[in-house]
Parts: sequence; structure tokens; C-alpha cells
Amino acid sequence: MQCLPIIKYHNEIAYQTELQEHIPYLPNLSNSDINIVENLQTHGLAITSLKELGIESNLQLLQSAKKLSPHIQPDINIKKHGFVAHASAAQMLEYPEIFLWGLEQRLLNIIENYLSLPVAYHGAYFRQDIANKLEQGSRLWHIDTEDRQVIKIIIYINDVDEDTGPFQYLPQTLTLEVAKSLNYTSGYITNQTMQNTISPVQYKSCVGSAGTVIFAATSSIFHRGKPPTLNDRFAIFFDYTARRKKDLHYTTSALTHEFLVNYYHHLSEQQKQYIYWQ
Repeated sequence: MQCLPIIKYHNEIAYQTELQEHIPYLPNLSNSDINIVENLQTHGLAITSLKELGIESNLQLLQSAKKLSPHIQPDINIKKHGFVAHASAAQMLEYPEIFLWGLEQRLLNIIENYLSLPVAYHGAYFRQDIANKLEQGSRLWHIDTEDRQVIKIIIYINDVDEDTGPFQYLPQTLTLEVAKSLNYTSGYITNQTMQNTISPVQYKSCVGSAGTVIFAATSSIFHRGKPPTLNDRFAIFFDYTARRKKDLHYTTSALTHEFLVNYYHHLSEQQKQYIYWQ
């Protein structure tokens, strides 16, 4: 056990060296995209919209999502005892525009500038959060610990207000204070525990119309999906980390074997680097 601090120290030195060595290779960004990166660095989150991003494939993404959403269809057991239903891998394969949107070079450039390292894309998942008020799983407060830096892009497919399960978070500075107060290292925290630590007035709710886009540095902020009370929330999540096997602890991925096989011949060589990097 005595060697663990030494190993941690050397790992940190290696990581910082990688960051410095990659700086000359970071892609150039527009002023609006620089603003997204700066908000991620300062607050842990940036909010925009598909309209503001203006990416060419936005329309195909939304059209596919609207077609797919009625077919997610959670069963009775999920509606009563669970809290979320996902589009299956087979359903996602029918609508490749959703997965491929996450490989838009502009998005990858933004994420690379935040990570300061080459990007690994872990895929997309389309979820329907059930309006049953249950406080379970990702509806509990947590920080993602799969890697040193985890980035998620979240797109709302329907209008989301306070009663439709908005993404909630604590800004980075407040997250550090709460984590220290709770002696937090990993896992889930109930909303009651959080309220015993800080006032819910300090929660930040990401409300917005369909097409709202959230860039969230989920490894540096406490966050949760607020339990919907009136309407189900439909949202697509895109997951990214740096390409570092040493720190990566993903146990599940949207990129199933079927995905990897089916998409291989439909991607450019550059796109393949973000998926098949291992």
C-alpha cells in the first residue's frame, strides 16, 4: 500500500506531460466554440442549441429522433418500478444519423480543446425518462468517475421545464465544496443528503425547448436528472473521454459489438480513429 501514493504521483506527472505535448496539435475554434470550452472549464457546463450550433446534420438528427421516440415504449414494469427506458441497439442502428451526429468534427474539436487530448467517442444513447417521481440511479446526485475527464453532450428532444426532468448540476466551485463536506469519492447521493448540505436554491436546472444542447463536464460537477413529475423527458446523450486506457474505467458502452461491426465500413478513416482507437 505504501507504493500507491508514488504510483499516483507518477501517473499524474505522465498525464500532465501528455497534456503539454498535445497543446500544439489542438484544433482551431471559432469564437463561439471557444466560449463553450471556457464555460466548461469555468463552470463545468455550457448550454447552446442545435440552431445556434448550425451543424448541417442537425435536421437529420431531429427527424430521426422524432421518428424513433414513439417506438421506445417502456413496459408496465418500467413505468411502475423503473425510471428510464432506452432505445435498443437494433433501433439505434435503424437511425444512424443519431450516432453519426456525435462524430461531427466541430463537436470533436470543441471536446478536444477541453480535454487537451485526442478524443474517444463512446457512442450515443436515446433515453425516455418516465414521469413517475422515482429517485433512482442517475436521478441521484453523483460525479462521473469513469475517467479523469468525462464529457457528455445532451440534446433535449422535447421541451423540458422544471416538471419534465431537467438536467441539474452544481457549478464546479460549489461541487468542490460539497464533495469536501461530504467526503465524497464516488457513488450516488440522495437529494435529501444534498439538501442537508446545501440549499436547493443553489441547484442549477437546465431547462429549454426541444433542440437545447448541453455540454457537461460530468466528471467535475455534481449532477443528476431531476425526477420528472408531469411529462416524460426524451433526450439523447453522447459520451466522450480522452483516449487514455490507463485511467479509463467504462464498464458499459453504447458501442456494442454489433455497432462496431455495422458502422466500420460507413465511416471515414478520421472518424474511425475516434471509435476504434483501442
